[in-house]
Amino acid sequence: MSLVAEFLGQLSLNVGSSEPKYPTVVPALDFNPDKDAARIETAIKTKGVDEQTIIDVLTKRTYAQRREIAFAYERRAKKDMISALKGALSGSLESVILGLMKSTAQFDASEIRGSIKGLGTDEETLIEVLCSRSNAELVEIKNVYKELFKKELEKDVAGDTSGNFAKLLLALVQTNRPDPSSIVDCEKIDDDARALYDAGIKIKGTDVATWISIMSERSVPHLQKVFQRYKNYSPYDMQESIVKEVKGDLQKSFLVLVQCFENKQLFFAKQLNEAMKSKGAKEKIVTRIIVSRCEVDLRKICSEYKEHFGQSLQQTITEHTKGDYQKALLGLCGSDQ
Repeated sequence: MSLVAEFLGQLSLNVGSSEPKYPTVVPALDFNPDKDAARIETAIKTKGVDEQTIIDVLTKRTYAQRREIAFAYERRAKKDMISALKGALSGSLESVILGLMKSTAQFDASEIRGSIKGLGTDEETLIEVLCSRSNAELVEIKNVYKELFKKELEKDVAGDTSGNFAKLLLALVQTNRPDPSSIVDCEKIDDDARALYDAGIKIKGTDVATWISIMSERSVPHLQKVFQRYKNYSPYDMQESIVKEVKGDLQKSFLVLVQCFENKQLFFAKQLNEAMKSKGAKEKIVTRIIVSRCEVDLRKICSEYKEHFGQSLQQTITEHTKGDYQKALLGLCGSDQ
């Protein structure tokens, strides 16, 4: 089975989501997949490979358009475009370009699979993806995961994690979070705020099960109001309470959840800043966020970044990355407004 068929087969491209989109990568106008496929073919055949053309074409097309280019390439060259790109590219640029040849859900599913396959678990990736995706995104990731890997996401997560950490991730994967409602239930907000306090700061030890059920079975706007109300009961805000009450991967997961409920794009902006400015830039994290969010909310992440750090994300990318990898990231981020 060709890689194109595997990744670009008849998998759903999108799923209805109540969250507004702020993409930096939007459909190219005057799109001609045959012309793009010819440019990619020439770029791959060029002695030394013409990476710039590959970057110019693929970072300025949506996944749906890249998919059409891949089929046009296969018709034209009688070979698989993903395999050809894999052979022509290497390192960080290869990771970005091959990531772009998957839909957002396919990319997320592959990242999760990569984090739990083989020896040891990459908890950081698992936490970031599962705790930051909307219900609609998680539903699609589960479907795609089963299609790509012939396995149930729940079973793989359960088999690779343990304790309360596993319980929290499984509660998220079960996607029991309701859609936002226009009705504000003040009584329920107050009940949940008090329950979070009673299950944590108020008692010795922590009733983690209560925290998990509230944080995985309530809509995001409801939880935002709960965390505001929580301050009426607790001397600490929700994030401070998490740090005091739980440790390790469970703490990290709850913190990512709360940060994403409060401002998801600011969470990603902070992750990007930390990853780029840490010693030996953590390219895997930078690639994962930019590739997975470029058709979702990267434009808003860029604006949160500038507001919070006083310089644009594009400027930081220019300072902390180099070469073709830098060009690809800047191509996906779009202009620095």
